[in-house]
Amino acid sequence: MKRRRLGWTAFVFFVFCMVSCTANLEVRKKQEVASRNLGEAYLRQGDYTSALRELLKAETLYSDDPYLQNDLGLTYMGKKKLDLAVKHFKKAIEIKPDYAPAMNNLGTAYLAKKEWDAAIAYFKDVAKNLLYTTPHFPLSNLGWAYYNKKEYALAEKFYLDALKIEPKFINALLGLGQTYIAMGRIPEAVATLKKAVNIYPRFAQLYFELAKAYTLSRDYKKALTAYNKIIELVPDSPIAREAKREAKGIRNLR
Repeated sequence: MKRRRLGWTAFVFFVFCMVSCTANLEVRKKQEVASRNLGEAYLRQGDYTSALRELLKAETLYSDDPYLQNDLGLTYMGKKKLDLAVKHFKKAIEIKPDYAPAMNNLGTAYLAKKEWDAAIAYFKDVAKNLLYTTPHFPLSNLGWAYYNKKEYALAEKFYLDALKIEPKFINALLGLGQTYIAMGRIPEAVATLKKAVNIYPRFAQLYFELAKAYTLSRDYKKALTAYNKIIELVPDSPIAREAKREAKGIRNLR
């Protein structure tokens, strides 16, 4: 009888511990989400140090949150800690294997590390995900990876695929223009980049690539106009200083 009472007591204690632990876990999850939300707010502001502080606090409370791990990856990318970014994006995918944004972010981290083949593998997985709402991002990223591998025909293909989905996507327009320049297809480069600057008239990098295309086509007057536009838009920037050097070189040619 005594043994039976001890058994019952042990069972009650076990149930109590299970209920208590479950309740405690739920409290910790709620606290983790609160810290994660605050970290995300800092992340959106570009305050990566404050974001990291809150997100690491959240991780001590509950680490098996794929969205938290993705946020940590983005924060480490913002702080130029690419190996740590890769680690956390991978953990996000381990927790949630169908988490397409984390896959795309992992590919982006590999792009930043210039590990083109690793990036391509992840971007292809994301691009095949029919539920991913912005497939033009991985497609354009594939274009950039192949551009850097000097596989320009494939770069062109993926940039065009991205533009079929989102015709005004700036990354794909810029990348396609750069690809046409690399391929020596200068009239197509000019046409693509002119379209891009009409859509995004304040984006200096587009004018820089357009100026290069005009220079290659020996239309020096239009090249100078494009370089001067950069200097007007962002006068004290590195790209403006480069534009001044290029413009000076063109004037010496004339």
